Amino acid sequence: MPTVPSSILSPAGETIGQRLKRLRLERGLSQRELAAPGVSYAYISRIEAGTRQPSVKALRKLAAKLGVSADYLETGSELDPAAARELRLSDLELAIRLGDSDGAESALQELLADALGAADGNSTFRVRVALASIREDRDDHAGAIELLEAALENEPFQPAEHVDVYATLARVYGSAGRPADAVHLLERCLEGAEGVAASEARYAVLLSYALTDVGEIARAEEVARSAMQRMRDTDDPYMRVRLYWSIARLAAQEGRGATALSNVRKAIALLETTEDALNLARAHILASSIYLERRDPAHATEHLDRAHRLLGVSPSKDDLVEMLIQRSRIAVLAGDHESAVALARDALAIDTQPADRGHALAALADGLVLTGETESANEAYREAVGILESEGRWHPAANACRAWGHMLRTTGKEADALDVLDRAAELGMRATPQRTRAER
Repeated sequence: MPTVPSSILSPAGETIGQRLKRLRLERGLSQRELAAPGVSYAYISRIEAGTRQPSVKALRKLAAKLGVSADYLETGSELDPAAARELRLSDLELAIRLGDSDGAESALQELLADALGAADGNSTFRVRVALASIREDRDDHAGAIELLEAALENEPFQPAEHVDVYATLARVYGSAGRPADAVHLLERCLEGAEGVAASEARYAVLLSYALTDVGEIARAEEVARSAMQRMRDTDDPYMRVRLYWSIARLAAQEGRGATALSNVRKAIALLETTEDALNLARAHILASSIYLERRDPAHATEHLDRAHRLLGVSPSKDDLVEMLIQRSRIAVLAGDHESAVALARDALAIDTQPADRGHALAALADGLVLTGETESANEAYREAVGILESEGRWHPAANACRAWGHMLRTTGKEADALDVLDRAAELGMRATPQRTRAER
């Protein structure tokens, strides 16, 4: 992966004289043509030969004629160490977010050592977050959690300022089988972001997901409704992001660090606005799942279609799997067994989180029941419930058990059906919030 140099430097070891000569020749200028009042061609010749150190005044005049800054002519970099570090880090962050992260981890580890050595707290924070993203992509949830918790350890609790970081930590908690920790974190963040509408909406969407995972569907619906009111459709800015990023890279290669940094900041700002559309799409996916719980395929389809439009042609694999699973469930409700089975198998063909596999297997089993393939459905239900239970997804595990028990009963396997329905009741108790059980 091509990256911005560690600082916007001229070739390693290049002296002022060598830099002056290189820039002059690149611009097709002779020493006489470069000369200016007070800076004779003979003076330039001595600088290039390394026998004369140019004065500040001479540097300014020469730099102006060469179209570079005096700082670049003198040092080979337009940026101070902190700004150069920021530019390098920003380039790596963009690479990761745009799916071009090959080789980024080792570069980030070097940056982390550099930032720690310079006591650069902001860069240290950002590097750890970027490294956590790579670990998460590798399904190293423990490693990602360790990095994110270390990044946040010395930071004041500012959920409105660090939405992406807290959102990622909550997501990784869920992936690591710690949904209760995700709910607790997101509840704190939602409260802490009060008054900042965009952040509140983001946390509301994520909290809805987390509450759904622990079986608090009614509360998830309430939170999701609030989120939907805060979020609006936005245009996809990825094309402009790539343009700004391209300009930044070209400027870096030409030694124009200030221009590179300006454009990379614009790209980052546009990416941040992209999160609104992304999370609006995820809010629609959540709404679809809620309608499916109510056996309302028409409204579920409407929300899935809107999510599909917002996510575009290249949704993340997690979003794609979830949409396939939900479309399979819609097909079951419509009695379209062939589509139900095909969509569920498409979801299973994608390598994703274990819980998603459990959901996909449950959808497949429902479809297989419609086709009359009860033995295959039996095995799919068995595997689905095992996975969902092991992942702490009590509510969907209980639902799958109920469907499984109903199938067994209709095929005359009453004893097996009773065992499975007893298991469904036990899982249902686990899915019920403790405060609700206490009220009974």
